[in-house]
Amino acid sequence: MDYLPLFVELKERPVLLVGGGHVAARKALLLLRAGARLRVIAPQLCDELHLAYQQEKIEWVSAKYQSEHLLGMMLVIVATDDSALNQQVYLDAQVRHIFVNVVDSQPQCSFIFPAIIDRNPILIAISSAGKAPVLVRMIREKLEALLPMSLGTMATIAGKWRHKVKQHLDTFQARCRFWEQAFSGKFATLVASDQLAQAEAQLEQQLKQKGGQQGELALVGAGPGDAGLLTLRGLQVIQQAEVVLYDSLVSPEVLELVRRDADTICVGKRAGHHSVSQEETNALIVKYAQLGKRVVRLKGGDPFIFGRGGEELEVAVQHGISFQVIPGVTAASGASAYAGIPLTHRQYAQSVTFITGHCKPDGIEPDWASLAQADHTLAIYMGTTKAELISQRLIKFGRSPSTPIAVISCGTRHDQQVLTGNLTQLALLAEKAPTPALLIVGEVTALHHQLAWFGDRHAYQSLSSHPSSLVHFA
Repeated sequence: MDYLPLFVELKERPVLLVGGGHVAARKALLLLRAGARLRVIAPQLCDELHLAYQQEKIEWVSAKYQSEHLLGMMLVIVATDDSALNQQVYLDAQVRHIFVNVVDSQPQCSFIFPAIIDRNPILIAISSAGKAPVLVRMIREKLEALLPMSLGTMATIAGKWRHKVKQHLDTFQARCRFWEQAFSGKFATLVASDQLAQAEAQLEQQLKQKGGQQGELALVGAGPGDAGLLTLRGLQVIQQAEVVLYDSLVSPEVLELVRRDADTICVGKRAGHHSVSQEETNALIVKYAQLGKRVVRLKGGDPFIFGRGGEELEVAVQHGISFQVIPGVTAASGASAYAGIPLTHRQYAQSVTFITGHCKPDGIEPDWASLAQADHTLAIYMGTTKAELISQRLIKFGRSPSTPIAVISCGTRHDQQVLTGNLTQLALLAEKAPTPALLIVGEVTALHHQLAWFGDRHAYQSLSSHPSSLVHFA
């Protein structure tokens, strides 16, 4: 171990910063956040440091560095481009046994600044002892993505409750179980959703609770397919789940992010395939939540856009199951963006409508007259089997037969395919397109030819240019 990791209290402790440039300013910001009493030695200050001086946050000595400036200091940071000066400060500090850090010069450091993940009062420091700072930065990015911003608030509340919990629970093991349940259960969920009064009430209830842990439901949007489009909050929640009920539209790449010991159950609904009824899915949600499990209902796209998310939450409410909702990137946004098709554009479309081609048997037909207006984009979910009817209705109610259209299959995934043509060819394109597929009707689809960026755009040819064959854009 090259360095002993320490967390040092600097509140009102004297720290010397030699240098007045932008690098020095970055160090000063960190030291001031820690409460240090900061003295800066520099002939001139950059704008950030000069503002801090005007606000009386730092002491400024406008002079050349002298060894006497080290008197009484706890730490010294050197941030200049004068190598001779840097070496002098380093040697002076070493003689006086003062911890010193020369920025970007690991051999001249008796202490180093780690990469910091700040969830105050939770702090995580990462260091490579100066050997691989880029690798440290990448590790920090990964950890930042995994750790909820609410951790600090949760730790603060836990600190307030430690004494009370200790009074109620006699053994160390019992207290450990209590906090493990709180930090992974409903208390954590309430803190994450900023319901702090309810979170403390949950701790009170948990202290009095004689039975097992209460279950909860998280409705999570998995996005259209590319695992990179899963939200940060969605990733955090699926990695805490004990049971995951997922749709067929959830990509294998997203499922790979679910924690390894979770029970994963497919409850998908796909045309032409065995499907799990909505009633069965609802029953599974209730079953596992009532067993005290953390249940995630993982849905392709966004759970509140043609995802029946509202119906499933109504069932949770009926059975007294607590829940939260994590939105996802809906297919229309994700697939169209990856296909280079802006859903709105000042020259082509001033509005966009999301509709579904699959309604309940007794459902009311859409307002075709409104949907057929020009300068308007339609994003049609689950519309491949009704493509011919959709085309006929739009043309009947005034949409031009030459209106550009696109059929995007497996949007945002490695096997994404885009077929384009005009409104009269919608049914033919939909019949040939692999599913899941999104239909887009409107002048904006013509922009695909110049804005396509995902996949091998050179493999693409449109149906209109080659009516005798279909060449997919992969």
